[in-house]
Amino acid sequence: MSEENTSHSRTEAVSFRQWGEDLDEQSIKQMENACSLPVAVRGALMPDAHVGYGLPIGGVLATKNAVIPYAVGVDIACRVKLSVYDIPVKRLERDRGKGVFAETIQEETRFGIGAFFREKHEHDVMDADWSVSSVTKSNKDKAWKQLGTSGSGNHFVEFGEIEIGPDASLGIDPGIYVALMSHSGSRGTGANVASHYSKLAREAHPELPQELKHLAWLDLDSEVGQEYWAAMSLMGEYAAANHACIHKAVAERLGLDVVLDIENHHNFAWKEIHDGEEVIVHRKGATPADKDVLGVIPGSMASPAYVVRGRGSAESLMSASHGAGRVMSRRKATKSLKWKDARMLLKQRGVHLLSAGLDEVPAVYKDIDRVMAQQRDLVEPLARFFPRIVKMAPPGERAED
Repeated sequence: MSEENTSHSRTEAVSFRQWGEDLDEQSIKQMENACSLPVAVRGALMPDAHVGYGLPIGGVLATKNAVIPYAVGVDIACRVKLSVYDIPVKRLERDRGKGVFAETIQEETRFGIGAFFREKHEHDVMDADWSVSSVTKSNKDKAWKQLGTSGSGNHFVEFGEIEIGPDASLGIDPGIYVALMSHSGSRGTGANVASHYSKLAREAHPELPQELKHLAWLDLDSEVGQEYWAAMSLMGEYAAANHACIHKAVAERLGLDVVLDIENHHNFAWKEIHDGEEVIVHRKGATPADKDVLGVIPGSMASPAYVVRGRGSAESLMSASHGAGRVMSRRKATKSLKWKDARMLLKQRGVHLLSAGLDEVPAVYKDIDRVMAQQRDLVEPLARFFPRIVKMAPPGERAED
């Protein structure tokens, strides 16, 4: 299942471990490049890996006293949140994408680049110090307008059924429940933070060859490095607030009580201790999987998401995949796939799709069950969530993920 790889492009290259047997060569090459950086300490590549900017999606990289904006990602602190409700599943089954559940998603969410609410949501995150960076300060009003929105790309909000087994130990009785799952991040403000500080990182390291330019780093002892770290941290709080607003609005509109709440994030950097020293662990499209840490790993709109418990694998830098992973580009998907095939599969799986682009249909993703099997030493599956009513950005939207 796991193979150790060492880049030989530079003598100072460090090793990384790979999970999954069918990863594309470009993703592996990107990981090798990252491990050749002088600030790199160790890496890992998850089974959902595919090509990204700089670090591949599914890439995990530990560095010494340095943060790499594009190893964090453009959609800073993108996350998945799951709320479970103790109501009869029949209520959801009767909806068929046309009742109060579908109506609630339509009314209480916004999708697409630039999407915003005319009536702003209220959340404590807007009382935080937004002057930590010139970017966050100048984007505060934009962030407030977009609070509680989901953007485009692979972001979604969906109702579904969750099966919780007798051995899950999640604090609620085993059974089948109704649940809401959302996936989105820090919206336009997070993207602006990423763009601004990645540019500064590249300017600080003109010596990097072309293949490493998107892996330019900021020294955490520098003023600009501290600025980025503060802005990234704020975007983490803001992304969490986005999900909190969505889930609160949906629960209040439907009069639902939450009996279980789980969330985890990716596209972030953490200060952690590994191999006896403090390092900066970048997880781009990868999630924390420390011992007993709970998380959610989605599949596609027609396949299950898994609630998992981390096993705390030191070899993976205590990480796991953040989803199923793509098998084709958005351009290839729109040119080669057909809506009639996607709709047939969705009907077979009992999924009602409110909106999405052809570049997000199930055929563009890996088999989530296979991905989970390839990382069984990283996480323990506890429950499965099956999508029933799905909303994503409408066709034609440029991806933000």
